Amino acid sequence: MFKNFVPFLLIAALMSAAQITDALAGPATLAEAVTWLESESHRLIRAGRRTMKDGTAAFPPQVGIGYEAFWLRDFAYTLEGSVDSYSDKELLDASRIFIGNIRADGAGVDCVAFDGRPIYKPGFGTMGANPVADGSQFTVAVAWHTYQKTKDPEFLGEIIDDLVRTMNAVQRNPKTGLVHIKSDGWDRCPYGFTDTVQMQGDVLFCSLLYVEAGCRLSDLFSAVDRKDDAAKWKHEADAVARSIREVFWDSQTGLFRAATIHCREHHIWGSAFAVYLGVANDRQSRAIAGYFRDNYSQIVQNGQIRHLPGGVYWETCRAARDTYQNGAYWATPTGWFVYTLDLVDPQLANQTVIDLVTDFKKNGTCEWVFGEKHRLPHYLASASLPLAGIRAMIERRKSGN
Repeated sequence: MFKNFVPFLLIAALMSAAQITDALAGPATLAEAVTWLESESHRLIRAGRRTMKDGTAAFPPQVGIGYEAFWLRDFAYTLEGSVDSYSDKELLDASRIFIGNIRADGAGVDCVAFDGRPIYKPGFGTMGANPVADGSQFTVAVAWHTYQKTKDPEFLGEIIDDLVRTMNAVQRNPKTGLVHIKSDGWDRCPYGFTDTVQMQGDVLFCSLLYVEAGCRLSDLFSAVDRKDDAAKWKHEADAVARSIREVFWDSQTGLFRAATIHCREHHIWGSAFAVYLGVANDRQSRAIAGYFRDNYSQIVQNGQIRHLPGGVYWETCRAARDTYQNGAYWATPTGWFVYTLDLVDPQLANQTVIDLVTDFKKNGTCEWVFGEKHRLPHYLASASLPLAGIRAMIERRKSGN
């Protein structure tokens, strides 16, 4: 037995300096970077598997001890880039966990504890007065990805009306149709990757997620031949997309703002996601891409992206400056970012992906970075989600659009 098992440290000791350097070296091409990301994404997903009290396989955001629950949005983000890393049973079981825990009033979860307890607010229920503003949208995302892979008609018939119920529960502004967070105290957290930011008013990112979820719900209704419902949800998504273009756009800067009342800063992630979804029109998309190119050094570190423009911080945020969601750099939005940047500078878009993988190979696939700080290694969404935008960029190039 022992002769067939050589510990990693012994392998490292036997490797030459040149071999070690080669193993840590960054990819030479975009194709090599994508191949590495695909492998890393699959590795992290399988390494991160945990078992809930009822025996269901759970996939928390990080490999190892750290995030001790099954987070909805992080799971959805692994599906965006690496759905084939899961078995059909794992996908169906996970979807039923999240859909089955939609609250009586339609609220979607933030996460589900390993003992099966649903948690509707970030910070294990401590942040905000009401459920997080993106739970419903990400519930639809998980269901949509699950159906796309499994094509299980029984599953779809079982859950589709629950998806309508949770979408109808999203807090929205009746005048604009946009996802809305009330301005009386800390009503609720916005998009989970900004859950420390106390936004108020209509909010950009959750509204973009609503557009995406509406389109996906329309797809699911088409699959069960409920054409009127499919048309209704597509129309609703289109109407919210129009409001986003009108309400949040700042033509002077060339970016979308994050919210309308409190924390109105320009949102780099949200602007990139708007382009990726096709919500931004051609003029807006070009302006955003130009901003990314012209301000690249201020918003990118080793292929990872700041939430806000360089030197800008959230009006109110529980995270200290230059940490976490308030000035640090994340891989999560890199796919949307390069999809956008590619409109004006394909070479720089490619280099961004190469730089990202180079940093991952050297310092680990972390949740966020700032300078020499690399926090929470083995973070699933950092490897998985960028793949969706990168692949979309490559496909657009092939089509010539």
